[in-house]
Amino acid sequence: MAEKPVEILDCKGLQCPLPVIKTSQAIKKLQPGEVLELLATDPGVEPDMNAWTSRTGNELLGITKDGDVFHVLLKRGG
Repeated sequence: MAEKPVEILDCKGLQCPLPVIKTSQAIKKLQPGEVLELLATDPGVEPDMNAWTSRTGNELLGITKDGDVFHVLLKRGG
């Protein structure tokens, strides 16, 4: 991972829409350009984060999966 997150948000075990809601709240605390890593187990997190970033102006840097856990890197938009 090229971008180092300044915060990690653990949403493992939570179902939609909670990871999206918590991500929205957490990213507002970051400065523009800073990176948030979301940890989630809900398979819907991938389409949810694609839709959320296209609506909010934040950037989806990438999604990887390690076992049951999705690692989602998000950069706060300006």
